Amino acid sequence: MAPVPAGEPSTLDFRQLAAAAARAVYTWDTRTATYSQTYGRLRNWWHVLPDGSNPLTVFATQFEATGTNAAAYASLTGSQGYRTARLLNSSCDSQLAQYVQHPPPWAGMHVCTETLAVTEYATSGTNNYTAPVSVVVNCPPAATAPANRCDVVAFYAAADRIVY
Repeated sequence: MAPVPAGEPSTLDFRQLAAAAARAVYTWDTRTATYSQTYGRLRNWWHVLPDGSNPLTVFATQFEATGTNAAAYASLTGSQGYRTARLLNSSCDSQLAQYVQHPPPWAGMHVCTETLAVTEYATSGTNNYTAPVSVVVNCPPAATAPANRCDVVAFYAAADRIVY
């Protein structure tokens, strides 16, 4: 069994893991980490399923949908940019109409849509906004989940992929 990536909670509480993942998706700091380190930290949370239904190409697209790409990150490095995120609201599973209309294909798969208060800081000032992110978590009894914890298997930040 693979070790739990740095910063990722080792928990059977899918809600806790989804909230932590959502905050991690929208949190970075150019003063302490490069773009590659930031990308890699979050990439380590994304566990590819054996059937390949959540490929890393989707991860890359969704990561960039948060407004973070190599060029923007490099630009913000010069202005000591960083971004924080705070959880405002969480809706999971049966609280999401799309989840109810299209149930997951196996027991143990959960979806939470987290609404975050995001603040971007730079020497030029701050920018505040809210952002939804949907997080897909795979937990026991799923055959593809670790026996003693849940895994993040996807997150969606692009507007057309958010689960409501």
